[in-house]
Amino acid sequence: MTQDADQQIVEQTLVWVRRFIVGHEICPFAKRELENDTIRVEVVRSKKVEVALEELAAEMVWLDEHPETETTLLTFPTLFKSFDHYLDYVELAENLLIELGYDGVYQLATFHPDYCFDGAGPDDAANYSNRSPYPMVHVLREASVERAIAFYGDTAAIPERNIAYLTGLGSDVAEAQLQECFKTIPRK
Repeated sequence: MTQDADQQIVEQTLVWVRRFIVGHEICPFAKRELENDTIRVEVVRSKKVEVALEELAAEMVWLDEHPETETTLLTFPTLFKSFDHYLDYVELAENLLIELGYDGVYQLATFHPDYCFDGAGPDDAANYSNRSPYPMVHVLREASVERAIAFYGDTAAIPERNIAYLTGLGSDVAEAQLQECFKTIPRK
C-alpha cells in the first residue's frame, strides 16, 4: 500500500474524531487534544495478530519517548474485519499491556466499525459511541485520563448521556455520518 492510502486513512480517522466524536461530544476530552494536535494516528497494515501486538508494544515505547503526543489511535484497515476476532485481539492487547509493565501507565479504549456492546442489538444506536471507520485501539496515557476526570468531574454520566443522545439521533443518521468519513480526500 502506498503512503497516500495510509494518509487517507489518517485523514478519515481524524474526520471521524472531529465530526463525530467531538462534534457530538461523545468524548468531552477529545476536543482539547484535537485542537492541540496531540493525537497521533498510526496505520498498521499487518494481517497477523502477532504483528499487531508487536505494533502496539512499539507504540507504547514510542509514546514513552514522545511525551508531547498525548494519545494514539492505532488503526487496522486490513485486520479484524470480524468484531469477535477484534475482541480476541483486545484481550491479548490488555494482557500485553500488563505483561510489559504498562498497567497504570497506558489504558486502551476500543473502536470497531461493527462495535456492539454486550447485551445490545447490532442496530442499537448506542453502539455508535464506539463505532469507527476502521478497527482501532486508542492508547491513552493513564495520568492524562486521571487529570481529565479530575477536571471534568463525574464521568459516570458520559456513557448515559451518549446512550440517550445517540438513541435520539438514531442508527441511520449515525451510520450515515460514519460513512461520511470515507469521502475525505487526503490533504496534499
